[in-house]
Amino acid sequence: MDFIDYYSVLGLPKTASDEDIKKAYRKLARKHHPDLNPNDAEANKKFQQINEANEVLSDPEKRKKYDQYGKDWQHADQFEQQRQQQRSRPQYTQGDTGDYDFSDGFGGADFSDFFASMFGQDAGSRGSRQQAKFRGQDYQAELHLNLKDAYTTHKQTLTVDGKNIRITVPAGIENGQKIKLTGYGAPGVNGGPAGDLYITFVIADDSRFKRKGNDLYVDEEIDLYTALLGGEKVIETLDGKVKLTVPPETQNGRKVRLKGKGFPVYKQDGSFGDLYVQWQVKLPTNLTDEQKDLFRQLASM
Repeated sequence: MDFIDYYSVLGLPKTASDEDIKKAYRKLARKHHPDLNPNDAEANKKFQQINEANEVLSDPEKRKKYDQYGKDWQHADQFEQQRQQQRSRPQYTQGDTGDYDFSDGFGGADFSDFFASMFGQDAGSRGSRQQAKFRGQDYQAELHLNLKDAYTTHKQTLTVDGKNIRITVPAGIENGQKIKLTGYGAPGVNGGPAGDLYITFVIADDSRFKRKGNDLYVDEEIDLYTALLGGEKVIETLDGKVKLTVPPETQNGRKVRLKGKGFPVYKQDGSFGDLYVQWQVKLPTNLTDEQKDLFRQLASM
């Protein structure tokens, strides 16, 4: 993969604070989000770069390595390990004066020389040194769904690092739930294994239903007369329409439980939570004088 300047991606200087990074990420993520730029490959690529930059720069440990090692930051641990091993085995060379010069094994070279030798950039000048294999970087991605999407098993396509990846989203996926796709991260170095892709699911709040685990909650209005005298009410669920009986003298805020009409249980086919319907009694408005008199008569009784 080509080196990406994460600070440039977010439009920030290297001195940016954590809050600066957070604000820049939110602003750019909204601007380039795939939902707002359908069928725009360039916007999708930019969105992935923004997520990648935020993942590194918002993590203090990763940012420290990135600031110190630049494009080779992912291999910082290997460099430090190799340097410690070399320091524990001092080497020496004889100078023109016959004196011996002890060093840490790098001969004054910095970590850029180390990475070059490890990854074969100047292998010809260093002989037949065996090249180390390193696992590729993990990728992080977000998949945004609405509640109806999460209710059913379906296919989704993500664009990660310019590649389209088609996955099956199981019904019942949770907001914030993360899944791993092994081997879908960055390619390894020198034949090492590829990294993994971690997908975090972001499920938007629904304007009608509230989800708590596998249960759903919904408010339904009934008029005063139905609440007092009883009747029927047809409501919409995520699985279609249901006709409910409203008992006489139903109180405002009373809940009705519909077993098995809630959200599907993740990876348990045929298992569902419950749906709780809460009745909201709507009082009549714009009463006529005659209607007001009738209510006064009821009040006096």
